[in-house]
Amino acid sequence: MQFLKKSLLFFIGGSGYVGLELLWRRRSHGSMFLAGGSCFLLLGRLSRKKLPLPVKSAAGAGVITGVELLTGLLFNRDYSVWDYRQLPFNYRGQICLPYTLLWAPLSLGAMALYRVIEGCGKRIPRRRLCCGPDILPGAGKEYS
Repeated sequence: MQFLKKSLLFFIGGSGYVGLELLWRRRSHGSMFLAGGSCFLLLGRLSRKKLPLPVKSAAGAGVITGVELLTGLLFNRDYSVWDYRQLPFNYRGQICLPYTLLWAPLSLGAMALYRVIEGCGKRIPRRRLCCGPDILPGAGKEYS
């Protein structure tokens, strides 16, 4: 069950990251799905920490920037996926300060979304997850 839950959260994060890229740049790359899923799971872990909001936001931006750097060094060596070389305060054209600052508020939103989704999963009774009409409260009483 834990693997299924983490896989679903990875899929949501990957899809969300690709969706943001499509809205922002009108294109994306398969590696961004992997980066987004990884970021979402890492941000979910970070969301459980008792930290002041500004610290949590900065840490979230650091997580996303770190994953972006790793993804860039693995999949973007020729700058065909993205190219930040013309942006200020960039490192090897893979990450830059303007996007790191953008990730700070977005990471808080992603952490909140993670907690909401995680909370919804706790409300579904495990023993009734795949047992027909019993999924809804009160449904299927005639079968009891």
